[in-house]
Amino acid sequence: MNDSVFHRLYEEYHQDVFQFLIYLVKNRHLSEDLMHEVYIRVFRAYDRFEGKSSEKTWLFSIAKNVAIDHFRKTAVRKKHSMEFFDWETQQLVSTERIPEEVSMLNEDKILLYKTLDTCTGDQKMVIIMRFFQDLSIAETADILGWTEGKVKTTQHRAIKALREKIIAKEGGDENAE
Repeated sequence: MNDSVFHRLYEEYHQDVFQFLIYLVKNRHLSEDLMHEVYIRVFRAYDRFEGKSSEKTWLFSIAKNVAIDHFRKTAVRKKHSMEFFDWETQQLVSTERIPEEVSMLNEDKILLYKTLDTCTGDQKMVIIMRFFQDLSIAETADILGWTEGKVKTTQHRAIKALREKIIAKEGGDENAE
């Protein structure tokens, strides 16, 4: 990989990748560290990039894997065991505080952001990719290695779960509007 390709990829996508990581780990410094790891992997793997997907989806796929690796390592350290961390069924919840930027959001957005932590890992990934990063269903499917149907189903279930959890937290009734 030559420097100009690396710099182009960095300039074109670093902000999106960084935001994606911040939504997942909720810590600016950790997100910066993880982003460095993403670009180290990009540098090492670019020669194997076959162009079967866009560079953007390839980068997000790497970022997703770096985040999952972080959560796995954290889970293993916390449990002091060699249990397998199943990111598809367990929650990807950071113990870190919500980023400073979130404190500037209105209460509804803060509630949504906090409630997102109660979703499964795959639901959280889909919501972040689709609505926070504005990726298409096809791009999200490509990044996650899923079918578009699985993305749609997961998105539907995540939205339904978020709605139910927010209503429960607010102590309200869905029909009371």
